[in-house]
This record gives sequence, structure tokens and C-alpha cells, in this order.
Amino acid sequence: MINSYPDTDDARLATTAAQAGADVVRRLYGRRLTRVDKGAGDFATAADLEAERAILGIIRAARPDDAVLGEEGGQQGPADSARQWLVDPLCGTLNYAVGNMLVAVNVALRNGAAAVADPFSGEVFCTDGETAWVRHDGIDTRLTPTPVTRLVDVNLDPPFPSAPGFRAVDLLAHPGFVERFRPRVVSTTLALTWVAAGKRAAYVTDGGDLSGSVHFAAGIAVCRAAGCMVTGIDGAPLGPAGRGLVVAADPDTHHRLMSLIN
Repeated sequence: MINSYPDTDDARLATTAAQAGADVVRRLYGRRLTRVDKGAGDFATAADLEAERAILGIIRAARPDDAVLGEEGGQQGPADSARQWLVDPLCGTLNYAVGNMLVAVNVALRNGAAAVADPFSGEVFCTDGETAWVRHDGIDTRLTPTPVTRLVDVNLDPPFPSAPGFRAVDLLAHPGFVERFRPRVVSTTLALTWVAAGKRAAYVTDGGDLSGSVHFAAGIAVCRAAGCMVTGIDGAPLGPAGRGLVVAADPDTHHRLMSLIN
């Protein structure tokens, strides 16, 4: 379905900023990049840092009074600002560093507009907080979740804070899961947008409260606006006491996954 969708100032800003980051990620792809060790096996590349600078430049020029929480730069701007942008300039750094193109650029205004850019497909998944669409080659198409693919992405990255009660890897071997669904593991929150777009039936990850995470906030906003079911792995709403994330294309898929997790 192609239509004209709301292009509010915040949605336009999120989209422009995400595209700016994606331009950097695409331009530096395949180069030997300096790595910055972040400990526990995690690292950033020069692409992460430059993409975040590009995103922040766009946001600061348009919204100098807004605060920003960046994956690489941390908290910046007024601590008491009523508006905070959450920025993950390169989600899937491990993929990117080994030449895998499954990465995303995430920009979200807390409790507002958001955009997730795929640097290599050219798609930008957008929301103004109420409606969700994907922009490709200048054309906006409404996002329509559907479980028809039966593909479920499961994040297997450590740590595993809910173990031994819940471990995502155990879900992959559950007879009820493999009978109903087909597992996929892409190691990037780009998979969240695929649920909103009907390319995946669901996405599951462990963790604490992810609603304010620079990694997940943009994807969660897009999925909610598209009409997906969004809860924690305990079925509760996301929030300070939340645990992980389950995003499903429809209530039936969500119910089936929750019955397996529980």
C-alpha cells in the first residue's frame, strides 16, 4: 500500500539523521577500520564513531536544546531536557567488521518519532509515533505486520540475565517452537523492523528494560506504530521493571511464543 504519511518535523529529523549515519556506514564499508575496545569482547569501529558524529550534527543543528544519549558518546546536552534522542549509529558492529551487511542505524526521540535505516538496502523505517512506514527510493509504503513467513529472529548475544529460568538458545530447541516457527539469528535490531514489515513473524531477546535502550528504542517505536504486539519476555508491558522483549506480528503469534517461553 503506497500512501502519503505524516511527515512531522521530528519524523523528518529522525529520518534525515538516520540517513546521514547510514551514508557514513555505507561509505566506510569494506575498509580496514580502527577499533576502539569497549571491554568484554565488545568494540566500536571508526564507522560507529563517525556515523554518530554525523547523526549528532543533524540533531544539534535542528534541535540545539535537546539532549542526546549516544551509544558511543554517552549522555550529551541538558540533563533536564524534556526531549532526549537515543542514537545507535551502527547496530551490528560485529557483522559489519567481518563484512556482513546486516546492520542498522537507529535514531529515536524518546516516546516520539523514530527511524531505522538499512545502509545497504536503502530502506528507512520511520514513525511519527502513531503511523509507521518504510521509505525507499522516495516512496513511502505503510508497514503491515504479518506472521505468514513463520520466521522468528532470536537474539543470542550474551549476557543472559534471565538464566536459568529463560535462555533464548533453549527456545530454539523447544519442540513446540520448531514445530510452529523457523528460527533466524541476524544479530542486529534491523530484524525488529522486519517484523513491522512482514518479513518476520516475531523477534525475541532477553535483557532488562529495553524501552529506553539506544539499541532498541527506534525499532520498538516502529513496531508499535505498525500495530505489532510488544511486551517483555514475561508478557508484561515494557518499562523500568521490564525483562527483555517479544515483538510479534499478531496476537496469535505472541500468545504461542509466550506459552513456549513460560
